[in-house]
Amino acid sequence: MAPHEAASPAIQPIADIDRTIHEPARLMIVAILYVVQSADFLFLLRQTGLTKGNLSSHLGKLEAAGYVDVTKEFVGKIPRTLLRLTDEGREAFETYRHSMMQVLEDLGA
Repeated sequence: MAPHEAASPAIQPIADIDRTIHEPARLMIVAILYVVQSADFLFLLRQTGLTKGNLSSHLGKLEAAGYVDVTKEFVGKIPRTLLRLTDEGREAFETYRHSMMQVLEDLGA
């Protein structure tokens, strides 16, 4: 499609998709955090299969976007990082889900 051509109405929501969430690793993280009140870093590490560095990098991007709240604490002498979706992150994920579901429904029509 040439840059001057408009996208088909059925797929227009894809052009407006939140690219911060759409990246597969970040989508996994946000989807997991969407269904739990909070999760610690090690839980997300096991659930996603990402490396520590990769998970940290993606969490940093989600935190910078205002989608994830990161709280660091100590349990005894052991550090623990707790993560939760912010209200903005929850709303962004719901918008993302709605947009993707609409595209898939429209393509099947």
